[in-house]
Amino acid sequence: MPDAVTISGPVLVTGGGGFLGRALVRRLLDRGVEVRSLARGDYPELRGWGAQTFAGSVDDPRIVGEASRGCAVVFHTAAKVGTSMRRDDFVRTNVIGTQTIIDACREHGVAKLVYTSSPSVVHAGGDLEGVDERARYPEHFGAHYPATKAEAERRVLAANGATLSTVALRPHLVWGPGDTNLLPRLVARAKAGRLRLVGDVPKLIDTTYIDNAVDAHVLAAQALHPGAACAGRAYFIANDEPIAQDAMIGRMLAAAGLPPPTRRISIRAARAVGAVLELAYWASGSAGEPIMTRWLAEQLSSAHWFDLGAARRDLGYVPAVSTDEGLLRLRRSLER
Repeated sequence: MPDAVTISGPVLVTGGGGFLGRALVRRLLDRGVEVRSLARGDYPELRGWGAQTFAGSVDDPRIVGEASRGCAVVFHTAAKVGTSMRRDDFVRTNVIGTQTIIDACREHGVAKLVYTSSPSVVHAGGDLEGVDERARYPEHFGAHYPATKAEAERRVLAANGATLSTVALRPHLVWGPGDTNLLPRLVARAKAGRLRLVGDVPKLIDTTYIDNAVDAHVLAAQALHPGAACAGRAYFIANDEPIAQDAMIGRMLAAAGLPPPTRRISIRAARAVGAVLELAYWASGSAGEPIMTRWLAEQLSSAHWFDLGAARRDLGYVPAVSTDEGLLRLRRSLER
């Protein structure tokens, strides 16, 4: 994408301490944009870069109002992710938190809201092969994460109007240097000998290199205005390079200096293990996350790749960093 970023006025990035949020803060600051970050913890590094930081939860109207006052754009990347059995945690952050962001945008005259959603909001089970934004929300979700992200996305898109323009982006499996979620989990499980490939037939998946995900957010903010083609709409974002899931996992582990996984588990067995672990975690009231759930087994054994035509047309999104180049950058970052 062009080096110039045409965003006037301060912007707020929620989840600025997370993987995507941090990269977005860095990009905007590098392009001369005034940036604020709202995150649960304290991130001195962001202040060192020049961002104004606010510590607090997105479901707290006071801190959200303070952070968003006077902003031209809010990038809402903060979310509760994972496979925890505690529904209230997902509702508080993903639904109530998003509604709090919407309310603050309206109260303080924020003109644009760019929401980070997920392709899982349209996953009803089975393969997603070349689907586009016409895919509907399922009637039933297999986990709290996609259910609450879908409800949040609905609210964001419904909030689009004459004074607040909104758009939702659905990046799939964001990875790259600085990853705090996907790669660390893969590496930890591989080193512990607990990583299994699910199913007998490798399915195609598309992923999103971090710089491409950041590009999509900046492009969406620049394209967004009342009546814009993207206003009130959701978009799939990825590298546009479907690859067998087994191969992608192996290549990411190779970047970390580890061998590819070879041990497999059947879909039926993975679901059975997931069901047992879900029951055990639910019964214990544990705040942790099961290593396998029925929903995760479904995700790991399904194809996930998308038609990105709408993002190209309405946002001008073209993945600038290929998967090969991204893996090279990832390996170099891990070797430092």
